[in-house]
Amino acid sequence: MNAMATQFASQSTSVLPTADELDRALRDAAPAEIIAAALKTVGRDQLAVVSSFGTESAALLKVMADVDPAIPVIFLDTGWLFEETLAYRDTLIARLGLRDVRSIKPLEEALKRDDPDQELWFSNPDACCRIRKVEPLARALKPFSAWVNGRKRFQGGVRADIPVVEVDGGRLKFNPFANVSREEIKDIYARAKLPQHPLQASGFMSVGCMPCTSRTTEGEDERAGRWRGRAKTECGIHTMKTS
Repeated sequence: MNAMATQFASQSTSVLPTADELDRALRDAAPAEIIAAALKTVGRDQLAVVSSFGTESAALLKVMADVDPAIPVIFLDTGWLFEETLAYRDTLIARLGLRDVRSIKPLEEALKRDDPDQELWFSNPDACCRIRKVEPLARALKPFSAWVNGRKRFQGGVRADIPVVEVDGGRLKFNPFANVSREEIKDIYARAKLPQHPLQASGFMSVGCMPCTSRTTEGEDERAGRWRGRAKTECGIHTMKTS
């Protein structure tokens, strides 16, 4: 662990460092070091990992499980997910020994009010993401003061310049994979013999909800199959404040 990461991993949690201080300390740290520092900074009861159990999720979950498999994991079950994603979630829970995975669903009253015909994904995908992902995540994160996600800079778009640690509303937000490369992720999968998402072999390089996910072709950006044909590139949980 680098010297500054060690400093934060060993200090008292009574006075929390700022996001800028943490980002400076951890910007060159390995993913496991970043997660360990996050855990030490706020404590397990105040830290959550948010995972889609998508095509690259096993790498983050493996690193997290090696640090502490009891860190809470929030999974947003939108009601529109592929059955393969739900099965993959269960596979990884068993494979990695994850002890506290919380599957969070949208509120039934919100679905009945705003999406009674289940066509909101087509007419207003931003609103659909809001009631099925953004609002459920905000609700799920209420008990926590910090959260961890798996975004990488190489994914491009608004992700190209993400820091290792940032502020999200009133919470710290850790991006331990911000600096990793595709090759490093492949190495994590290979060394741990992690299973791939069942849909990846058939051309789904980034998997979200069924209506808004399509296959990608050779040479396309890996997220090109998300909201294809629309200007939309993010569901909103990383572009809207969660508190």
